[in-house]
Amino acid sequence: MPQPPLSVLRCPPFPGAKIPLLAVQDAPAPVERETAEECASLMRQHRVGGAFWGEDDPWSTFDGKLEWHGKADDENALLARIAGLRVKLEGHGRFADCASDQGYETTTLVERHVLVGWRFVSPFDGTTTNAPKTIAQLSEWRRLIMNNREIAGVMGVARWKRSTMTAMLWDGMHGPHYIRQVGDLKRPGIVAVWKSRTPRAALDALLASGRQIAELEDGFIRSAGLGADCIPPLSIVVDRQGIYFDPGQPSDLETILQHADIDDETLARAAALRERLIVAGISKYGLDAEPFVRPAGARRQVLVTGQVEDDRSVLTGGAGMCNLDLLRQARALEPDAYLIYKPHPDVEAGHRKGRIADSDALVFADLVERRAPIAGILASVEAIHVITSLAGFEGLMRGKEVVAHGAPFFAGWGVTTDLQQVSARRTRRRKIDELVVATLILYPIYFDPVSRLPCPVEMLVQRMEAGATAIITPVVRLRQWQGRLNLFFNAWGRRHD
Repeated sequence: MPQPPLSVLRCPPFPGAKIPLLAVQDAPAPVERETAEECASLMRQHRVGGAFWGEDDPWSTFDGKLEWHGKADDENALLARIAGLRVKLEGHGRFADCASDQGYETTTLVERHVLVGWRFVSPFDGTTTNAPKTIAQLSEWRRLIMNNREIAGVMGVARWKRSTMTAMLWDGMHGPHYIRQVGDLKRPGIVAVWKSRTPRAALDALLASGRQIAELEDGFIRSAGLGADCIPPLSIVVDRQGIYFDPGQPSDLETILQHADIDDETLARAAALRERLIVAGISKYGLDAEPFVRPAGARRQVLVTGQVEDDRSVLTGGAGMCNLDLLRQARALEPDAYLIYKPHPDVEAGHRKGRIADSDALVFADLVERRAPIAGILASVEAIHVITSLAGFEGLMRGKEVVAHGAPFFAGWGVTTDLQQVSARRTRRRKIDELVVATLILYPIYFDPVSRLPCPVEMLVQRMEAGATAIITPVVRLRQWQGRLNLFFNAWGRRHD
């Protein structure tokens, strides 16, 4: 039985994904000419359609040419016409009418071969969409693939992270090429490095090699669970200039915030995303919708967030502060406020440095709150004090006063009270939704754990709202038990000192 024809608009074969159809055959229906013109223009502009992701990218073969010769059953005949080439064909086939001597306009060909008789569906959940949105998603995938093609090797990524990161770093042909040392590199290009997980000797050798380095880190909506528990990330950043939390050098995020012009449509998207995150109670580690009962009545309430004290964001942007310093300074600035101290979840899980004994914390704080989720507390308080914590950015999204004791990525743009001198590179004044555009839409890469495809941020948020992001492996369970044992032995040791 002959196979049904494939749509010209197809999903790249991302590693680990069950490749979905982007269009399914349907009863022919009239198509507005304006839609066909728009689709032809978008396909030409974004160079999508056909197998655009591999070594034989048809769009690259069109560059510098005026004419294309091929077979009448080759879809590249249509793509060549869309690209503006004259087309000569041999034989008979599905795309015979794409030959230039047949006299059909490109718009008519797009209507016939791309639109009529096809129903377009979301690759993530199968809901009906339209051709321009499908082309826009293909454009995002092409941009991701072409950026990844510059990466010759990936260093410092643990095996448990690769189950999600491989698709986010795929270059359309092979890889990503995970390496342990610079001698493992097979071709020129950038090396993407998770610095905190790369041995010092390997990193020194890489720096000495003169290779350009891009830094890898978790994104700002990361997962349903802790990275310290070995739960793979559902978003990452690949920063070719530095890394967002290090104010000592430029980063791609800082450059976006300083220089990008953001249109009204994107701002509206950011506002809708911000509102959705607030309503759902979503923060970095997943869904935190549980409400927090506000203590102390009408008294001004302030959240002080602890951090992992040996985390690179604290070491590079923390002005030498520790969690106890933060509490002490917050109390000095807020003498009459009700201070709520929230320890960092990785510290509470027993994996990282930064724990403060309750007796020490309560010298300055009125309450040490370990159980309530951060989103619920943020909804309750008037202000938040941070060293560099992402909780400060989440507070900004919720309209809270934010006092930055260090130099986090969201300081210096006119929306925070900054106690440290922030880089002179940051001269632009930004609104909250402009920070949301840069931080949550333009900077990270996201992964859909259901379709296992790179996805827009809204798709990951939808999965979190539905509780469809949990990734529990034997390694995760082992790390959770290790954390509990660490906490037990630490507590036992303090009682017997």
